[in-house]
Amino acid sequence: MKTLGLIGGMSWESSAEYYRIINQGVRDALGPTHSARLLLWSFDFAEIEALQHACDWDALASRMVDAARRLETAGAEALLICTNTMHRCADLIAANVAVPLLHIADPTGAAVRAAGIERVGLLGTRFTMEQAFYRERLAERHGLDVIVPEDADRQIVHRVIYEELVAGRIEPRSREAYRGALARLAERGAQGIILGCTEIMLLVRPEDSPVPLFDTTALHAAAATALAIG
Repeated sequence: MKTLGLIGGMSWESSAEYYRIINQGVRDALGPTHSARLLLWSFDFAEIEALQHACDWDALASRMVDAARRLETAGAEALLICTNTMHRCADLIAANVAVPLLHIADPTGAAVRAAGIERVGLLGTRFTMEQAFYRERLAERHGLDVIVPEDADRQIVHRVIYEELVAGRIEPRSREAYRGALARLAERGAQGIILGCTEIMLLVRPEDSPVPLFDTTALHAAAATALAIG
């Protein structure tokens, strides 16, 4: 079994889900006493969040590369970034380590295409929805037409992530707001919707959406399990 290096803490709420899902996957595949070989670098998310909202992507990239190198030095044989937004730095990280980086958009894009979907909605932080790094990978590598919510919905989705979900707060009114955003994406032609923030799965369930949902946390962690056990 390969040792996986997790770059987490962004937030720890979703990093805990990665730990749970990967270990459950290994146990299911190999037997009841088996668990995953994992190394975790956990950031203080307050520092990361401040740099994100200051748009200091150079400082963020430096920290991410440093974390990746530390995990590689500690024995990680493959790396995961346990957050969608910080995949903005994925190419730079991959260029600075010798071990493979499992990009979160790839198992997600593969799952969307396997479902026969070509036009997909994307929810996430404002950075993930508005910047090109994530949508372009889905388009170029997986042939997907990606749409994002209108501005008002983008603001709500982003605020709920940073003010509630990263703190473990699950608010019914926020679930209703997300349901509205999901419905409006479907009305604009989204055949499915990517939950492109690793905390959204804490709030939204399949029954909240009129079209299929693709949970990046679960898909990324499942792909990591498959990579670990070969």
